[in-house]
Amino acid sequence: MATQNQSFQAITESCDECERETPHDVSVQIRTESQKRENAEFSREPYRVTECQICGEETSQRMNNA
Repeated sequence: MATQNQSFQAITESCDECERETPHDVSVQIRTESQKRENAEFSREPYRVTECQICGEETSQRMNNA
């Protein structure tokens, strides 16, 4: 679960690489899942993407599991 750290004005989350709570950049990206060009517009899904500001480790999680 993300928490707001008031002293740094950053979102802190657990980082598996650093093995501790670190500040992260968090964004939502629309990613295309299909490799076929004719179906690409029907296979876009939102992903929550986080990047650790300490080590650069990036993780993504699909937000719509329909």
